[in-house]
Amino acid sequence: MAQYFEVHPENPQPRLLKQAVALLEKGGVVAVPTDSSYALACHLDDKAAADRLRQIRGVDDKHHLTLLCRDLSELANYARVDNRQYRLLKAATPGAYTFILEATKEVPRRVSHPQRKTIGLRVPDHRVLQELLALHGAPLLATTMIAPRETESLNDAHEIRDRFEHQLAGVIDAGACPSEPTSVIDLTPMGTGGEAIVLRQGRGDIAALGL
Repeated sequence: MAQYFEVHPENPQPRLLKQAVALLEKGGVVAVPTDSSYALACHLDDKAAADRLRQIRGVDDKHHLTLLCRDLSELANYARVDNRQYRLLKAATPGAYTFILEATKEVPRRVSHPQRKTIGLRVPDHRVLQELLALHGAPLLATTMIAPRETESLNDAHEIRDRFEHQLAGVIDAGACPSEPTSVIDLTPMGTGGEAIVLRQGRGDIAALGL
């Protein structure tokens, strides 16, 4: 049965977020609010938790998972970023964008893309999630909260609890999120002189990045 945490969207109660962090550190998968839709999140270094996250989402190991990072300094530990890529990232973060980048050796092989050795990374613009990441002290492994065999992302914590309470360790309710997923941008071609490729146009404004 999932623990349910009702937190204030602007001033989240640290006591409740610390309880959610404890669930993550014990290997639990938690539904968290973001600046796009809700997401499923777990500890980066826990293989069983990552497997469970994929199972709940209904995806295999070829589906790009995302690292939720507090800022660009964290992101740089997990992805290879050149000056061109960094300028674009700086203009877009924090925000509702997911970037595909070449993974460093800090990323466990099991969570990067098996053929491309890439990883999705994002710096969310959501107060509750930023506070959760600060208390956790490291990036979280995540994927958009979309039910198996469905296409629409979920943005209501009550619905998530009703549908997934026996699969999740916890649900953080900070009110409804936007129902639009992130924009996904592949930056790996920039590493060899090419241009960024928009893989999915979502909530993040592509035009604002000159793409």
